[in-house]
Amino acid sequence: MSKVAIPDIGDAEDVEVIEICVSPGDEVAENDALIVIESDKASMEVPAPFAGSVAEVHVALGDRVNAGDPIASVDGEPAATPPALERPEGGAQPESAERPPAERAAEADAARPPPLAPAPPPTPAARAGAKVYAGPAVRRLARELGVDLAQVAGSGARGRIVKDDVKAHVKQALAAAAQAPDLTPPPAVDFSRFGEVETVPLSRMRAKGARNLHRAWQHVVHVTQHDDADVTDLEAFRATLRDEAAQKGVKLSPLPFIVKACVIALGEHPRFNASLDPTATALIHKRYFRIGIAVDTDHGLVVPVVRDADRLGVFALAEEIARLSAAARQRGLKPEELQGGTFTVSSLGALGGTGFTPIVNAPEVAILGVGRLAVRPVWSGDAFAPRQALPLSLSYDHRAINGAEAGRFVATLKTLLGDVRRFGL
Repeated sequence: MSKVAIPDIGDAEDVEVIEICVSPGDEVAENDALIVIESDKASMEVPAPFAGSVAEVHVALGDRVNAGDPIASVDGEPAATPPALERPEGGAQPESAERPPAERAAEADAARPPPLAPAPPPTPAARAGAKVYAGPAVRRLARELGVDLAQVAGSGARGRIVKDDVKAHVKQALAAAAQAPDLTPPPAVDFSRFGEVETVPLSRMRAKGARNLHRAWQHVVHVTQHDDADVTDLEAFRATLRDEAAQKGVKLSPLPFIVKACVIALGEHPRFNASLDPTATALIHKRYFRIGIAVDTDHGLVVPVVRDADRLGVFALAEEIARLSAAARQRGLKPEELQGGTFTVSSLGALGGTGFTPIVNAPEVAILGVGRLAVRPVWSGDAFAPRQALPLSLSYDHRAINGAEAGRFVATLKTLLGDVRRFGL
């Protein structure tokens, strides 16, 4: 085992250790940087004079050192003649000094004619166990700009990082920051200055729901399309089933019909029964149908899932929706009854108004909002006639679905809800 010392550094004295490039246990190759020192005039690397394993580091950041001071103990075979220090890029090099092989290789590469084919893209230095390969001047520039060299791709010989790489890294980071949305939270306001206030903590369910909705709003490219479905004939047919539903102990609201129509539409338009992969470069189509039903409870909004909705008739759907809604309000849902949804329906019933903008329940790509059923005059060609209109609000992720596809999906829903004979009961 040999101690590596500060070599001759000319007339410089008490130079500062500004970077330590190794730790005990690291394997170093000949000419790998051990530390970086800086005088009033320049910064320079102290390279390993031979390959080996670092047993101990004898200096700390900020130490003042001089020629001959030990900096590290390396377990290896010393070379016959220790290499000279690497001088600052662009700085003078004594004619008699032996320059590191890497520097000579870089000059040789620069002297070669340009390749006939494009070079492969530079690779980042941040690899497990990898050492940053950069000269003192580049390291100083990185420190001044606040750049972590381990995150910079080197384009020089053997992956060496040059000044242009650091500048390009900074330019790319600034461009990315300029495109990023402003996520600065709103300033805190002391509302008690204006009058009496009361702070009521959100329930854990409401707080979690708020976080989920906020995340979905940030990451999903929301578009909402509004239309009305004429459900006059559906409502007349539903009235004829009232006695049968009562015998079955089921409350037959419009919601089971809406869910049934959605399942059929999802089968005809499979992009709506899918999810984007994490890279947003592929669409994962699901061959199963699990419809989430938004349920308002005293604890917050809950979305239980009707599993295998494509296998259930209208009465079975009504029964399952009622069971899940009751369990949600009583906090009796099982974990599996809240997972695996492929599409969500949010019906506000009599409170629904003429339309709203539901937030997509990611990782799903679409959600249907249903407003309040209302009677409206519709021109039949000869006269106005009263028709029952159901407001539909389809929100979708524009990364996965375009406007024309959404229009066709809504058109299918309107056709199904307008003629109940089109789906089996």
